[in-house]
Amino acid sequence: MPPPSTTPTAVTLHGQPCIRLALPAGDTATVALHGAQVLSWTTADGAERLYLSPRAVFDGQAAIRGGVPVCFPQFNQRGPLPKHGFARNLPWTLAPEDAVADLPDDAARAVFVLHDSDATRALWPHGFAARLTVTLAPSSLEIAFHVCNTGADAFDFTLALHSYLRTADVCATRLHGLGGAAFWDAVRDVRHAAEPARAAEPLGFGTETDRVHAARRAPLRMAEPRGTLEIAQDPVFTETVVWNPGPDLCARLADMPPDGWRDMLCVEAAAIDTPARLAPGDAWQGAQRLRVLPA
Repeated sequence: MPPPSTTPTAVTLHGQPCIRLALPAGDTATVALHGAQVLSWTTADGAERLYLSPRAVFDGQAAIRGGVPVCFPQFNQRGPLPKHGFARNLPWTLAPEDAVADLPDDAARAVFVLHDSDATRALWPHGFAARLTVTLAPSSLEIAFHVCNTGADAFDFTLALHSYLRTADVCATRLHGLGGAAFWDAVRDVRHAAEPARAAEPLGFGTETDRVHAARRAPLRMAEPRGTLEIAQDPVFTETVVWNPGPDLCARLADMPPDGWRDMLCVEAAAIDTPARLAPGDAWQGAQRLRVLPA
């Protein structure tokens, strides 16, 4: 009998067209065409590794709360575009199967593409071709963003892979690897210089957290009651954003349950403090890699 196929399959989740990846061992990933947004990643033990709000809106237009939204070509409200840009609110297209050549037998991959259109040029007058590559392997998930300037003029952009990571209890979760790094505390609008002596200290959570850290080269580790998740990002992502709404802000978010803040922690690969600049014909690429570490 031939092994189970790792070819991407079309499915529907919450009424939205999606692509599902599955491995013979039981790992799965589900990606919505809306925003090319990864909505689910389960490991072979059946554990869901991403947080998707039970109150998320799935109307094919609004941003979906949870999973891994793609914030492009603007992060947050740092510019004239709608918050977090337009890529997360537009339909992407699944690329042909030849885009997944040279893939190991125990992995699966799907590639999604988005090009400039009348709708994007009305907001942002630039030609571009974006590609999001989602690669599923045993106990790991890689999300890679690639963009090429297809227009006649240079452009700047900011970007984040806004990963909502599921935790059994964020109050019992510790994020290792960012201790002592310089960061901007967006909640208090305070900038903190690097403190190398505090490098070994983990970050803890329980109140609203919104911090833009200078990225570290070594992978981070999110230790939570179910185990430890390793979080790595390419050097082109110069920042790591850490966000949790805490109880007060969460209670005001219409697309989150009041206690949803306990179940998630965003650890985002980002390039935001210094916008990336692309000349005509140039390209940019960066990836975030998530891996469940053995117990």
